[in-house]
Amino acid sequence: MKQPKPRLLRRFAPRNDKGKMFYLAVFILIIVLLLLLSAVWPPDSPWSPWWKTYKKTGRAAIKLAGISSKDKIYELGSGDGEFILLVAKETRATCVGIEIDPLRHFIARVRVRFANLSSKITLKRKSFYDEDLSSATVIYVYLIPRVLKQLLPKLKKELKKGTKIISYKYTMDLKLVKEDKKEKLYLYKI
Repeated sequence: MKQPKPRLLRRFAPRNDKGKMFYLAVFILIIVLLLLLSAVWPPDSPWSPWWKTYKKTGRAAIKLAGISSKDKIYELGSGDGEFILLVAKETRATCVGIEIDPLRHFIARVRVRFANLSSKITLKRKSFYDEDLSSATVIYVYLIPRVLKQLLPKLKKELKKGTKIISYKYTMDLKLVKEDKKEKLYLYKI
């Protein structure tokens, strides 16, 4: 025997194809608005925006840090994996992407699989505060200033002397080694 739907669900359930299209259009509109919001996210916000490292900037970061196939790159807050995909394709370096957001992590997994780079890229869905970073030779971050400040003690404690840190757009309280002013990239060394 079929159970009747609760009154609330019956009220909002689409009754025909037009109703289904309406809900689909509202869902798509919400996604688009969230993406637009993330593009203008304030840098001191307590939430992480969905910012992306574009290929031009990624290539400049590779050049700035002199990344080669011998390096092990950690991207903290790797999002959809754009940077580590670029690094793995262009330098054949081993990459680790750490992203806590399940949607961004899923998108990165799909992209890595389609790019056939699973042997070069490891993706972890967790907080980068819970990850041991000691095996990294290069750390790449595109994080808001508040998070960079909180992360600094962990980097100083875990990273080996000579480990490079590339920060996109925001500076860190470390001695600057090199900078790409055009692309707003900052290179530091532990």
